[in-house]
Amino acid sequence: MRTSRLEAFSDGVLAIIITIMVLELRVPDAPTLEALRHSATGFSTYLLSFVYVGIYWNNHHHMFHVVETVSGGVLWANLHLLFWLSLFPFTTGWMDESGFSRTPTVVYGVDLLMGAVAYYTLQQTIFRRPGGKGLRVALGRDLKGKASPVLYALGMAACWVEPLLGVAVYTVVALMWLVPDRRVERFALAGTSGPGDGEQR
Repeated sequence: MRTSRLEAFSDGVLAIIITIMVLELRVPDAPTLEALRHSATGFSTYLLSFVYVGIYWNNHHHMFHVVETVSGGVLWANLHLLFWLSLFPFTTGWMDESGFSRTPTVVYGVDLLMGAVAYYTLQQTIFRRPGGKGLRVALGRDLKGKASPVLYALGMAACWVEPLLGVAVYTVVALMWLVPDRRVERFALAGTSGPGDGEQR
């Protein structure tokens, strides 16, 4: 089956996730900058999660630009990814409401880690499909994809020393993915499934 319905459903879910997160931002109690300052923490956690959702949307879009058809296994793997992403409003809100307490900040890291694992599972499911070789070649060694779960684990461990240190690690991973990654885009433009420029990235 074609990928259009999967992409449309995923886009809708990600849009709803962002909408829920922004609706949970607290409006200042008074029309003053001092009151706005008290909402700064909530905006910061929203911004971090917004960036993560944007990263997943961007990579998801590029991945299915290469994939032409999907199977039932790919559909379920995609739902698995959306499940963990749909928890972002909950884990983000808990971390914010607790003032970056240790347990909520670790749970936020678990959500990030499981999202990365789910995305990896989706990739592996696509790799096993006919035509999945093209995506494998386009991604190449995928060093950022392999490093991210390790950094999430380090961030969770850092929370036991200082939760804000863990948040700093989560932020570093987000910044790492903000660097434009055009491997799949270059592969698609090249119109080839053989080893190419993306294989060495």
